[in-house]
Amino acid sequence: MEILYGLHPVEEALKAGKRRFDHVCVARERQDLRLQKIVDICREIGVSLRVEPRDHLTHMAKTAAHQGVVAVVRGKTLLDLEDLLEPADGRRFLLALDGVEDPQNLGALLRTADGAGVTGIVMTERRSAPLSAVAIKASAGAAEHVRMARVVNLVRSLEEIKKQNIWCLGLDERGTMDYDEFDYTREFVLVLGNEGHGLHDLVRRTCDHLMRIPMAGAVSSLNVSAAGAAVLYEATRQRRAALRPAVAKADEPVRKKQKGLGS
Repeated sequence: MEILYGLHPVEEALKAGKRRFDHVCVARERQDLRLQKIVDICREIGVSLRVEPRDHLTHMAKTAAHQGVVAVVRGKTLLDLEDLLEPADGRRFLLALDGVEDPQNLGALLRTADGAGVTGIVMTERRSAPLSAVAIKASAGAAEHVRMARVVNLVRSLEEIKKQNIWCLGLDERGTMDYDEFDYTREFVLVLGNEGHGLHDLVRRTCDHLMRIPMAGAVSSLNVSAAGAAVLYEATRQRRAALRPAVAKADEPVRKKQKGLGS
């Protein structure tokens, strides 16, 4: 069993319904609408609820940043790479993490990926941040909703992804293409590297394109979670813009009919 803590992570895990809960503890000292919402959800779906002193929750979570709620749950079930590659309703929009080790960065990237509409996330089993309570809290509960797979060999996994006619794009400060020059309306996987060393050499050579984020200041690069957010939302912007002409064309007969009725 694992520990979850914080209002958003526990609430989102309860609403997602993908984990088995042993019980949820709430702080006796905290009584407000935000915590009451979690209490109400627990009662509604039949999750065991315990009221404990705040110090007990701090001991369970190993931090005082639990916001008055701690849950004991079964670990999140991750998918296989093949599951992420199954055709979805939209075009596949993947994120691969090559050794992101900071749980705060991992959580921030999961939150951004969920907001941007990423259809699947590939992470390595070794030399990467675990899906810990810290990472889940940093994701504000988004970790409960995004589809994730752990793989042993990222290079081999990227090769499998490329066989599906999915472009492999690495983000690297030595890249030759600016990140906003690529056509993200195509299916692709964005690969982000380690906080200190960036992409591993084999991973870099596997990518179809290496992209960079132009920097106007003295610092050569952004933090990995900030860089990932910039590229993922550029992809989302392009994809939304590509949908507008199709929507406008579909609405054209309706507008003509309405115009005829009004004449």
